Amino acid sequence: MYPENTPHVPAQRAVEVHHPTPLPPAVAVSAPVVPVQSGTIPAVASIVLPDGRVVTGYAINPAHPDPVAAKPAVSRTAVNVALGGVGFLAVCGGLILLTSFIAALTAFITQLVILAAVIFGGWIAVQLFSASSHRNGGTTVNIRKAVIKRNKFYS
Repeated sequence: MYPENTPHVPAQRAVEVHHPTPLPPAVAVSAPVVPVQSGTIPAVASIVLPDGRVVTGYAINPAHPDPVAAKPAVSRTAVNVALGGVGFLAVCGGLILLTSFIAALTAFITQLVILAAVIFGGWIAVQLFSASSHRNGGTTVNIRKAVIKRNKFYS
């Protein structure tokens, strides 16, 4: 930035010092508060602080909810009757479900018994019909050539 081999002496600058000047204390003047419009814009309020300063601004009023109409108290008897009715309905519903479950279980067991009877009856029928066709145990004897002595066959 500076050419080389050039002696450089920093420039002396004049320094200005600024001191704040205090404001004279404000004189408390009570100005009349003039309401502007009703309800839409709040009135401007001025407050004088202990050190003499005046702060002006809008006053913020806390919002109050509309008063709620008093509800009539519910008697304990009405509450107990209502809870008893709900309990009674719950018990009736449970009994209906229990009855339905018992009926379904009975139908299921009946179907299992019928199935077992059909299977067992079929097995017995197969045993009877297969035994009638093979009474001799599958042995064929030629009676003309055989000699029978005391229930023994000799050929």
